[in-house]
Amino acid sequence: MNKVLIFLLLSLPVTGLAQGFAGMGTDVEGFAIPRPDPVFDFPADHSAHPDYRIEWWYLTANLQDDAGTDYGLQWTLFRSALAPGEADGWNSPQIWFAHAAVTTADAHFSAERFARGGIGQAGVTAAPFDAWIDDWRLAGDSFDDMDLTATGPDFSYEMSLTAEGPLVFQGDKGYSVKSAEGQASYYYSQPFFAISGQLTLPEGTVPVTGTAWLDREWSSQPLAENQTGWDWFSLNFETGEKLMAFQLRQTDGTLFNAGTWIAPDGTTTPLANDALSASPLEQTQVAGRDVPTQWRLELPSRGVDVTVKALNPRAWMNTSVAYWEGPVFVSGSHTGRGYLEMTGY
Repeated sequence: MNKVLIFLLLSLPVTGLAQGFAGMGTDVEGFAIPRPDPVFDFPADHSAHPDYRIEWWYLTANLQDDAGTDYGLQWTLFRSALAPGEADGWNSPQIWFAHAAVTTADAHFSAERFARGGIGQAGVTAAPFDAWIDDWRLAGDSFDDMDLTATGPDFSYEMSLTAEGPLVFQGDKGYSVKSAEGQASYYYSQPFFAISGQLTLPEGTVPVTGTAWLDREWSSQPLAENQTGWDWFSLNFETGEKLMAFQLRQTDGTLFNAGTWIAPDGTTTPLANDALSASPLEQTQVAGRDVPTQWRLELPSRGVDVTVKALNPRAWMNTSVAYWEGPVFVSGSHTGRGYLEMTGY
């Protein structure tokens, strides 16, 4: 590991990543704080918000080849600020990093990149939309039609995405509360992407099609100090309905959970704490720790009582700060596919 990478890792004001940044309850002095009743401005809000401490563009996809074999795909660009404000060349408080992965039933491939903002190596522009770090890119004439590329030591992918439904605003019109103390983020999604393209794996190139889900989230302190990690589900049911749900694990053993029920036309119903429950059913020993890779998820108000099971229980992101991320199957009262992320284990 080179000295620049060591500096970047030590400089990050967080100790975890994505939907589960452990350490997000640390000091936020000088940074902007999300407030209730947000007013979004598109396409501008598809771009970066440098006055907030943390932000991500987070895409997952459930894919199949012509033979019906299942695959999962992840592409995520993160922005983490040492201080609020825009970059000015090398004089930049903005650090960018990214993760890409492909998951099969038997293998999990992942890679990461790091960059400093302000010199063109990484960034996001709104119109036309372009999110990039080195040669990894999510870009298109609009947020509804984009191309996606990434490469790792033993995988690559080239994909095209087309939105077939509206943006979805999580929580209360995009204000997503993460704790009883009121920590929150701004959070919206595009869960209606159709995706197609090709994966390149050690055994060759595989044409695939499927569905993708893109999350946009930014904040400065979305977790409370007593929260240690979370379990996040994005589920596509065969009925056309969708469910985003998360639970945050707290040091006293209690949970804070929330979510959004999404109708086939994109109409949303926010789910308050305790509206749903997620209970581990089976654990897998991976990377020296026990990680729950099969769950029972219950949402009584919608008649949901399902088992969520990993395609590959060993889908461990062996990145600088590690976590579990992979595609899942849904069975029970509803059937479908989705993605699961777990941090803090």
